Amino acid sequence: MAKGSTKGRSPKLSVVVPLLNEQDNLRPLCGQITQTLTDEYNYEVIFVDDGSTDNSFNILSDLQQADPRIRVIRFRKNFGQTAALSAGFAHARGEIIVALDADLQNDPADIPAMIAKLEEGYDVVSGWRKKRHDNAITRLIPSKIANWLISRITGVKLHDYGCTLKVYRREVLAETRLYGEMHRFIPALASWSGASIAEYVVNHRPRTAGAAKYGLGRTLKVVLDLITVKFLGSFSTKPIYIFGGLGATSALGATLSGLAVLYQKFISPSHLSMNRNPLLVLTALLITATIQFVLMGLLAELMVRTYHESQNRPTYVIKDILESADESVDEK
Repeated sequence: MAKGSTKGRSPKLSVVVPLLNEQDNLRPLCGQITQTLTDEYNYEVIFVDDGSTDNSFNILSDLQQADPRIRVIRFRKNFGQTAALSAGFAHARGEIIVALDADLQNDPADIPAMIAKLEEGYDVVSGWRKKRHDNAITRLIPSKIANWLISRITGVKLHDYGCTLKVYRREVLAETRLYGEMHRFIPALASWSGASIAEYVVNHRPRTAGAAKYGLGRTLKVVLDLITVKFLGSFSTKPIYIFGGLGATSALGATLSGLAVLYQKFISPSHLSMNRNPLLVLTALLITATIQFVLMGLLAELMVRTYHESQNRPTYVIKDILESADESVDEK
């Protein structure tokens, strides 16, 4: 890997690569990045080792010593891809930030074209793996369903939310906090803040080394995170609206049920007794639910204010950071 330095100048481009047990892919990936990104890009590559148990960190250490443009962040344990990307974004110094998988299925050769697309005036360029080389049952079909669902619920229509290869302007990520599996929702979160989103068809290659880290089990997590994203996008500053709406619905049900009980008691020819009347029990339950929903809404309002005023806390714990002395910068 050719040596380079950005001494005396901040990199314009930061490539963030989260990884977990990718020892066989790291050297080829570094070679492809170097071949694609010439010195004119003035770049850095940030590898985030998400608790690898193989030889990944030792390989990254060697690569970093050979090239000062490489920086390595090592987690104490596995925190997940979202946390790894969040750490990489937080330590990136470039004005343009690229997220890239370490499994060699994303092609670094697509980066220049995606940057050119970004410079047309967009804030986020999201990769679209139009021709994917993945298992149909465990990856392709769940992905299509998830992409359709995310597009419908968020209102931001993309073909491939799950593609890690994305290019961002730095300011788009500055105020974005990521949890769970929410890294895939960054385009939607950015769009809600007024960012312009573009999609670019990228090359997707079959995995030749290592093992896939995701399967069907991730689908449920994505759905649950989607609910969270929708709530944050629509009700994060006014949770009383959703809980108040549920309370109003419950109150309406209690009213209708109560009227039915009164009708059966005083108007109906049968004059049914209120004792052991299931509708009376339902009325009591709905009244209780109405009170609970309203109180939950008020508590949520207090929590939202606490959340927005609280100190930022990261979702990861860093064990080591490797970087050349002339690459370090003072943090203010």
